[in-house]
Amino acid sequence: MRIAVVYASVTGNTEELAEMIQQQFTASSIHVDLFSVKHFPLNCITDYDGIVIGTYTWANGTIPGEMLALYEQIESADTQQLTTGVFGTGDSFFPYFCGAVEEFRDMLYVHTNLAVTMKVELRPQSQDWSKCRKFVDCILEQLEHELQPIG
Repeated sequence: MRIAVVYASVTGNTEELAEMIQQQFTASSIHVDLFSVKHFPLNCITDYDGIVIGTYTWANGTIPGEMLALYEQIESADTQQLTTGVFGTGDSFFPYFCGAVEEFRDMLYVHTNLAVTMKVELRPQSQDWSKCRKFVDCILEQLEHELQPIG
């Protein structure tokens, strides 16, 4: 089982959440490749069974510029069998709290096998460990279902 966690982070909040998710996969004895989006080889998307995307939200609820190439690659590649999840951090003070998570969610729902989404207020806190555990469990359950032989 090959899983990648790909994220963009400005303040470090989304990066910290990505690392928490990676640790939860590791606790389940699953190896995960962790990438900043600028280091993720876009042409390798279909080499993975699952991709987990972490994004912050820019300006008025939009996807940050550095995430657009990943968004477009998933949208245009043959990713129907790819299990995905999307998470992000944001500030509920703004009208479109984690709006980039919702934009990714909508696209992933159409073009992949979307398993789960998660939003975290600002910097991840200790209570977010259980949210990360549930997030990872949803990804793993979907992967196990998808990877079962037919018949």
